[in-house]
Amino acid sequence: MTLEALLSPRLSLCHLAGSSKKLLLNIAQAIAEQYPQHDADTIFNQLIARERLGSTGIGDGVAIPHCRLPGCERPIGVLCTTEPAIDFDAADRQPVDLLFALLVPEDAEQEHLETLAEIAALFSDSRVREKLRQARSGDELYALAIDSAAAA
Repeated sequence: MTLEALLSPRLSLCHLAGSSKKLLLNIAQAIAEQYPQHDADTIFNQLIARERLGSTGIGDGVAIPHCRLPGCERPIGVLCTTEPAIDFDAADRQPVDLLFALLVPEDAEQEHLETLAEIAALFSDSRVREKLRQARSGDELYALAIDSAAAA
């Protein structure tokens, strides 16, 4: 699945405020606004339940919170930068300021894993991370992410 199919400008959030993993509630609310068939509390609870299994902080200031969501018909992505960086219990103990949240249908196990791998590969490039961190708006963040994925 392409990044363009997962992401939208409205779910590209720049300088999201929060001081802990609870900022996932802000992400859940943004998703519910764009996809009203999904409940923000359910999304939040699914993301937090996944975090309890182990941090999705992958290092270098990046986290990829993800979950399978009941009633989800297609994968949904949310890209955001945080202000300030937050503790996400990442393996390298670095605070996180780039998040890509991924919600997938309950039965999409293989697609889920493949999409996670593609997102992780994109964020493994330090040039991509720095470009995204420089974004000043959601539209700019979206454009930079799509351009970076196309160039990869």
